[in-house]
Amino acid sequence: MSESDQSAPAVRGGRDRVPAGPVRELLAPRETALGGSTVVRRLLPNLGRRMVGAWCFVDHYGPDDIADEPGMQVPPHPHIGLQTVSWLHEGEVLHRDSLGSLQTVRPRELGLMTAGRAISHSEESPREHARLLHGAQLWVALPDAHRHTAPAFEHHADLPEITAAGLHGTVILGSLDGATSPGTVHTPLVGVDLTLREGGSTRLPLEPDFEYAVLTMSGLTEVDGVRLEPGSMLYLGSGRSELPLRALADGSLLLLGGEPFEEEIVMWWNFIGRSGEEITRARTDWMSGARFGTVHGYDGAPVPAPQLPATPLKARGRLG
Repeated sequence: MSESDQSAPAVRGGRDRVPAGPVRELLAPRETALGGSTVVRRLLPNLGRRMVGAWCFVDHYGPDDIADEPGMQVPPHPHIGLQTVSWLHEGEVLHRDSLGSLQTVRPRELGLMTAGRAISHSEESPREHARLLHGAQLWVALPDAHRHTAPAFEHHADLPEITAAGLHGTVILGSLDGATSPGTVHTPLVGVDLTLREGGSTRLPLEPDFEYAVLTMSGLTEVDGVRLEPGSMLYLGSGRSELPLRALADGSLLLLGGEPFEEEIVMWWNFIGRSGEEITRARTDWMSGARFGTVHGYDGAPVPAPQLPATPLKARGRLG
């Protein structure tokens, strides 16, 4: 999925406002209509928190009953300077991109697209699709050394797993407890899908140099003593070597973390750059048909870029 805020491009990132120790910040989602019948709950960027490590965008959607609906329908659109992570708990999403990739992503499979210097793609529920659609769409900001790399798409159906009493985990990106995902990363980060059985409790090992957040996908859980309901995100700060988890009912979480992102980024619509001029150039290239290639096979027109606002670039940083 796509489309960050379409207001003035905003500067994010940098270490200055990353807490040096543990915190508990509950981030409230805001609902956004996207892709036909799909309504998402946007957790990042958030008024209280702009990034978690290199993770800069998090949408949670579903579970939605799409038996009599087209489901997800996101026409071709562009990206630069980021990676997209498609993660499903229920349903399927058909990915097409301007490299010629055509891949159905299914639950607990990793669809990882590296935009690099430029790519366009579409996402849709297959014509014959499951009744329910439930998942998350996430973006990872690319550091300056890799943001102009060639675009790429990876699909990993088999991902490493971790287990503990009452807990099962799938490592989406990065490493946790000795298990490492095959997905390509360009900064130290981690993403893990955690399933907990009712009554189960454990302590998850963490990297003290990372900052972390937890998104509740389903069920009722307690993270570091904070009760979380589906669609809520708890920002945890840094300086933690472990994280207490307890399941009040069967539930699932996404653990996201990473080293605080050193650089400031400019993020607008589907683009991540380093200046307002770079964002303007990317928009012009998309509207003129240059640079981003063509997505073949999607039944519909590409998404036109919104108008850039007349307001000047505003530096908000991680918390502004």
